[in-house]
Amino acid sequence: MYQRIETACAVLLLAAIVVLVGVASVMRSLGVPIIWSVEVAQLLFAWLCMIAADLAMQHNRHFGLGILLDNLPPRAQYVIGIINTLILIAFLAFLFVYAIHNTILMHPRLIGATQMHASFVHASLVFGLALMLRTLAVQLLRRLFQNRLP
Repeated sequence: MYQRIETACAVLLLAAIVVLVGVASVMRSLGVPIIWSVEVAQLLFAWLCMIAADLAMQHNRHFGLGILLDNLPPRAQYVIGIINTLILIAFLAFLFVYAIHNTILMHPRLIGATQMHASFVHASLVFGLALMLRTLAVQLLRRLFQNRLP
């Protein structure tokens, strides 16, 4: 269910960006530029990137070193997979803490013509890292309890 919600949000964000850029291009060619379009497009794009990164991680479509693991025995693949997931969880948890601090620090800063708080953009990192931590935790539990080797 979460994957469908995330996919729908990603599609909606992408559609919103395309429509916004299209409308802003037409309006600029007509001599009536939408001065806030760039800031809003950047905000939407930041959120889209974080949701898309989590979706890629859910489908194991993120960057990996499969060529090395494919040449190892199944037991070694299993152990290295668990170690790799634990390292990623620790790294993302570290980033998550600093992303929260960064979001709080950026709140007073206002962005361009919209005068929206910069924390709206930086909150996408907190949200995306939380999604990725959830995804990695589920993958780790699944690997530990459902894919045991004999």
